[in-house]
Amino acid sequence: MGKKKDKKTNNPEIDLLTVFDRIGEFFDWIKTLLFRSIQFFVKNVKIVSVLIVLGIVFGFFLTKVISRFEQKIIVAPNFKSTDYLYSKIDLIASKIVVKDTLFFKSIGIQKPSEIVSITIEPVVDVTNLMNKDGKNTELLQLMAQNGDIKSIIKETTTNKNFALHTIILNTTGVVSTQNLVEPLLKYLNASTYYDVYNRINSQNIQNNIQKKEATILQIDGILNQFSGAYGKHANNEKLIYYNENLNLAEVIKTKDSLSNAISKLKIEQYNTSKTIKEMGIVLNVKNNKTIKEKLIFILPLVFVGLYVFLSFFMSFYKKQSLKANSK
Repeated sequence: MGKKKDKKTNNPEIDLLTVFDRIGEFFDWIKTLLFRSIQFFVKNVKIVSVLIVLGIVFGFFLTKVISRFEQKIIVAPNFKSTDYLYSKIDLIASKIVVKDTLFFKSIGIQKPSEIVSITIEPVVDVTNLMNKDGKNTELLQLMAQNGDIKSIIKETTTNKNFALHTIILNTTGVVSTQNLVEPLLKYLNASTYYDVYNRINSQNIQNNIQKKEATILQIDGILNQFSGAYGKHANNEKLIYYNENLNLAEVIKTKDSLSNAISKLKIEQYNTSKTIKEMGIVLNVKNNKTIKEKLIFILPLVFVGLYVFLSFFMSFYKKQSLKANSK
């Protein structure tokens, strides 16, 4: 008997037929499963339809009630305070995680429960990195050789090289500048060291402006004297000597250069009026990236899936109960 069995199992034709039989059984099982699934949904079409409608309604309600809004504050950290800014944002993020409401109320934010998260990222400007001495240009070329330049540029080690950074807050409700942005910026600018630095820097700029304005007044005096002398004494010998020794084009060019320098200094004075200077604020942009915005599609599938699972579970339980009782 053992020899006959070995002969049968070693026959390749029989083995191939067995494989085809198993494949046929598998497809029959798939067909049966598909038919039973269709039969189940046809039999319970009313319940399934109600569950789909309930899922859509409930998902729509949750989408409206639990909406997320994105707040963006573009800032310029002055006086090499980028690391200071990032450490402050990290501290605020940790306070959000532990829900430290006392901390937020102490800095003037009255509804801390609405804040879901806070992050900061640089405003990537490659041209800003390529300074005149060419050092950063070589750095960028090295980055491009070693990996994805966009991802490398956003690394923390290169963040301080960018002039502008974006603070991103996610909130559950609509906010205003008064109840969120102003207290946050006030907290970020609360530093004794940078306050003193700011005052010294502002005074230095103001002194520089005053010196250049005094020089312009002197130039204007010279030009006024020359124009007056030219008008009254057109043929005066002293005037001719004065004209030969005075290059008016250079004087006027110097005045224009000083005026441009004063304009730049005034802009710098405005831009550095705060350690963390806000450059732009965009509030209450509805965030459609979260899963909550997709609940209107997800909940109907979840409700129907749970119903199918419970139905098959109850059917399985009843069959097993009958078998157990019959034994």
